[in-house]
Amino acid sequence: MSKDETKDLAKFLAPFGDEIADFVWWLRAFVWDQYPKTNELIYDNYNALAFGWSPTDRVGHTFCSIAVGRTSKNIHFGFYWGSEIEDPKGLLIGNGNQYRYLLVKNTKDFPKAYMKKLVKEAYANSLAKVKDKKQLMEGKTIVKSVSQAKRVKKSLSAKERQ
Repeated sequence: MSKDETKDLAKFLAPFGDEIADFVWWLRAFVWDQYPKTNELIYDNYNALAFGWSPTDRVGHTFCSIAVGRTSKNIHFGFYWGSEIEDPKGLLIGNGNQYRYLLVKNTKDFPKAYMKKLVKEAYANSLAKVKDKKQLMEGKTIVKSVSQAKRVKKSLSAKERQ
């Protein structure tokens, strides 16, 4: 089961420190416990560590994700197709064409019951987007991208610019 495949994610989370990592692990378990047969797609990019769940190995089918900003250390609990799910309490941030998220700080303030409802709707929406059922996969953790330049880029000194 993919929930137990933690080696890569642990390595990618290490620079964020224990407090952030512990909360992210808690959020991860929250999703995995509901959808153990989906797949975890991990993107360790220059500006954020992001990972989400999909019934396939395609980012376009992602229904729920967690992202941690490299500089801000903000944690997003997001929905790739969040603009297509109901948010009657208006908790989700974003007004673009697609992505919506909840900025989360700790387990105490995380609205578990409400998010569980939104994740369920997002999963159904994602599954409906899978046109070729042969793409469905179960329980994999897939590292999709690892950026070589992951940390905040330092400014070049005058000597280095020459």
